[in-house]
Amino acid sequence: MNGPAESLRVRLHGLGFDEVRFASAMLGPSSGLSEWLAAGMHGEMDWMERSAGKRLDAAAVLPGVKSVILLGVNYWDGRPPVAAGRPVWARYAGHADYHDTIKPALAAAGKVLEAELGIGAEDYRYYVDTGPVLERGWAARSGLGFIGKNTMLISRTHGNWLLLAAILVRAEIAPDDPIRRAEPARAAPHGVGLLCGSCTRCLDACPTQAFPAPGVLDARRCISYQTIENKGVIPRELRAAIGSRIYGCDVCLEVCPWNRFAQAGRRTLLEVRDEIAGLSLREILTLTPARYAEVFRGTGVKRLKLTGLLRNACVAAGNSGDRGLLDELVVLAGHPAALVRAHAVWAVRQLAPDDWNLRLATARQAEAAVEVLDEYAA
Repeated sequence: MNGPAESLRVRLHGLGFDEVRFASAMLGPSSGLSEWLAAGMHGEMDWMERSAGKRLDAAAVLPGVKSVILLGVNYWDGRPPVAAGRPVWARYAGHADYHDTIKPALAAAGKVLEAELGIGAEDYRYYVDTGPVLERGWAARSGLGFIGKNTMLISRTHGNWLLLAAILVRAEIAPDDPIRRAEPARAAPHGVGLLCGSCTRCLDACPTQAFPAPGVLDARRCISYQTIENKGVIPRELRAAIGSRIYGCDVCLEVCPWNRFAQAGRRTLLEVRDEIAGLSLREILTLTPARYAEVFRGTGVKRLKLTGLLRNACVAAGNSGDRGLLDELVVLAGHPAALVRAHAVWAVRQLAPDDWNLRLATARQAEAAVEVLDEYAA
């Protein structure tokens, strides 16, 4: 490895990034994107389809690009799983929005590139999970990790717990080698499952059976998609499997044997928000717009908006078996947003199957909730 690459690695690591790897933009990312989109597995994420050409060709994003720098931030905190009966959040949701907290370090990284490589600000572009870049594919190309059967990047050092950022650069940087096996790899196309062996824990553990094949995720069945990306009704047939997950899902990450190597990260580029994990389901069901803004300001959850979070909370409540939540759900059956009303009605029916209609008779707009919204919730 040449001197400039190693100097860059040291300086970028010093900015707070836990992993720094380099790939040649000439090779392109490892990807099955085209086949995935053609099968419609992206659901309503139309932006994936619109930007597919750029995701597959870095030069369409930055003409003249020669190298891609992959940066990883370890967000493993070593905390045990959430106790039964508590709302479950994806681990990354327990921080301020990582898009915001990592960006200043990327801006600083740009200045490092200018000094080290003698380039200008127009010669690089950086993204943290928001631009038309296949970070996971490039990360696998750079040897930062390999794509697991759960479609996630798996690091031999950090397990499944890396947030990724990428910088496209109009300069040649000596690339790092991808991970290889000593013996012929029995992996799916695009290097999926390179070091998974015969393990299928992630596929077997998925509550909604969202993996039709190793390395293939049908987003339409994924709990993360349904609780975050889906802005409409959560399909009735998936609700029970969602359980108490209220924002995202880490099941296929948590069961991976590679996590045994994970250590708590420095988290210098992350800001912990403990108050989110401390919320009870009842507190979430009774959130007001003002309280929602207070608790979730500056977090990734703000993307969901209050109506989406209340929708998810209704599903979790319906799965909880806790009839003590019925009063809160009856109130939400009269919520101004039809999306919330529909899922509240479903939850009331789950918790009180014998007298749900009588309970809803006291709700505001009760007839609409019982007759029209139940159909909307189907």
